[in-house]
Amino acid sequence: MARKNLLEGLAEMPDEGAGAPNYPMRGAGRSLVRSLDELAKQAEKFLEGEAVVDLDPDTIEASFVKDRLSEDDEAFRALVEAIRTRGQDTPILVRPHGKIDGRYQVVFGHRRLRAARELGRNVRAVVKAIDDRTHVIAQGQENSARADLTFIERALFAKRLEELGHDREVISTALAANAASVSKMMSVMERLPQEVVHAIGPAPGIGRERWVELSLLAGKSANAADVAKVLEGDDFHRLPSDKRFEALYAALNKSARPVRKTTAARKVTWQPLDKAVQAEMKNDGKAFSLSMKAKNAGRFGEFLSGRLDALYEQFLAEEGKQGD
Repeated sequence: MARKNLLEGLAEMPDEGAGAPNYPMRGAGRSLVRSLDELAKQAEKFLEGEAVVDLDPDTIEASFVKDRLSEDDEAFRALVEAIRTRGQDTPILVRPHGKIDGRYQVVFGHRRLRAARELGRNVRAVVKAIDDRTHVIAQGQENSARADLTFIERALFAKRLEELGHDREVISTALAANAASVSKMMSVMERLPQEVVHAIGPAPGIGRERWVELSLLAGKSANAADVAKVLEGDDFHRLPSDKRFEALYAALNKSARPVRKTTAARKVTWQPLDKAVQAEMKNDGKAFSLSMKAKNAGRFGEFLSGRLDALYEQFLAEEGKQGD
């Protein structure tokens, strides 16, 4: 027990997961693969060995969880023209409706479905009976493989999955993100009202840290009136999404300095039964300090110092076991 306390906080979980999880997982964020190519292959496994059929788009309903803030953009127009010219290269994935015979629900391929509907042609699809959990994982992985969802769209998708009752394991798997990344997404969505997110839109040029900063500003009750004023401005909704973000950020960040969340240092004390050592540990998430006093403090400190290499190797080994 003492060793666990002494080592607590010596390593931090990284902010961003770069890979994609294999499915099924045995713990949130475990067994992450390390490239979008591998994630694309994972998503494609849902289509492997399945018959491709032509379906009337009007028989297919939208997914029960939305993953995009913007429906009309240049990328979609380009997709429509590509399908018009050379046809639909990749089938979409749908599942039987469950309540209405002859109807389906799209799992992934929403834009290909919209394009087919706009072009007045059937959509090439794979029909697969899957449950809700597998549905959201397949939907999230396919979007992650294409790398075309912005940070805030991913965060909103994660929040919707949580509201639907899915746990962090499913959310991490669907978004190919580790636990720390999902936690940061959730923190942004908890501080930012969803009406603000929808008013700004996908903001493709705005990354995670800028959204964290905005959420810290907009989440303050003292700024509520300023938020409403900006959103109700005549010119706000005429701006592109990135500019809407910048307009709100500039209005709230009057100091014009980056906003950072301050974390109070967590202090923990430890003392053995003989009370010959008293240790105090401070951890603010970025730095960890350990100080000791009492009769055996010096000798115990030397004892620890001489075994740091072995302790760190043990720490790495135990972390690896947790990720198996």
